[in-house]
Amino acid sequence: MAQDKHIFTHVDCFAGPGGICTGLHASGMQTLVAIEYIKSCCDTYSANHPEVHVINSDIRKVKPEDVLPFIPKDGVDLVTSGMPCETFSTAGNSSRSFYDDRQVLYREGIRMAKICNAKLLLFENVPGIMSKTIHKDSDVLVVDMIRKELQEAGYANQLQVVLEADQFGVPQKRKRFFLLAARNPKWWLSSPIPEYGKTTTVAEAFAGLPNVIPNSNEEKTEYEGGDSAYSSKLKDDVFWKRQYIEYNGEITNQKPMRHRPQTLKRFSLLKQGESLKTLFERYQGDELKKLQTEKVLPKKMFIKRNYRLRLDEPSPTVTSHCLDEFVHPIYDRALTVRECARLQSFPDSYNFVGGPYIVPHIDRTVQDKYEQIGDAVPPLLAYAWGKTIIQIINANS
Repeated sequence: MAQDKHIFTHVDCFAGPGGICTGLHASGMQTLVAIEYIKSCCDTYSANHPEVHVINSDIRKVKPEDVLPFIPKDGVDLVTSGMPCETFSTAGNSSRSFYDDRQVLYREGIRMAKICNAKLLLFENVPGIMSKTIHKDSDVLVVDMIRKELQEAGYANQLQVVLEADQFGVPQKRKRFFLLAARNPKWWLSSPIPEYGKTTTVAEAFAGLPNVIPNSNEEKTEYEGGDSAYSSKLKDDVFWKRQYIEYNGEITNQKPMRHRPQTLKRFSLLKQGESLKTLFERYQGDELKKLQTEKVLPKKMFIKRNYRLRLDEPSPTVTSHCLDEFVHPIYDRALTVRECARLQSFPDSYNFVGGPYIVPHIDRTVQDKYEQIGDAVPPLLAYAWGKTIIQIINANS
């Protein structure tokens, strides 16, 4: 009698809008439970993954009885934990980050793995986590504490790696730290194998997307021009296993932002590969003062602002501030939500329904659409991990 085919199961901690789930789903895994604190992320997640039980809560308040009814009695294959990265990011405020309560949230990933009796636990974060100490006056690294507490929890078999997203088909230069831990000490662990050579460019990422006019409030829903191999993959809901999602084939989230005339003039001064920093270097003395008086340039120079993307390269890292950080490579405007989603490798049928388009970065309980995308794990990178996880489980079963 033939054995039933194994269903590879997953619980998603710090789930965001569903980047990890989307990639794992495409690889053949099934996410059963997702836990996320920010409601706008939960709304996006549920709209795109209606089969997943989404818990909108601070993970520290989630109890075993909130999760156990939705998972197999013998546990799950994988728990992922993409805890907030601001406290470890080089873009953050390092003097504040030592005392941020988010720095010890890795313990919740370990707790959830124990509750779910997970075979494997995968941590994801920025590479800066590898050099961050547990507090200002300590020599003990956070990552060493994570590994120690994993061992104490029964996950002593560990593999640590830093991967670059552009080596997995993502049109973006994005390095990420991963720590994979297994409950079985005899399992042979491995990480996804990078695809060296050709990278996906911004031009390939934006293929087929129509231009939108700033301040017009006119959202475009129809494709224009030809596809690239990359854009075709993002339209392929068979690859993403999203045939069950109701989708009419129209573009979503291709809506222009509003810009002041002075901002549009600033954008017009930028060539591909240039940024606000370039303009401060180019214009000096009275010329600089004139542009500042006209409010074309700000009084203060922000290094990571207004970078005009190059068509022939992957983009820099997409962050939660991507609306302010990038200018379209051809048009004098910021990127749309859909263009940012393309850079993160979300499929075109993925609709960011949760939250407003823009919200001030002052409330940790709300994320706009740009922030959701910037904080997500690129689905194609998660897809590579999903394939690897399945291979690990099959090889050790």
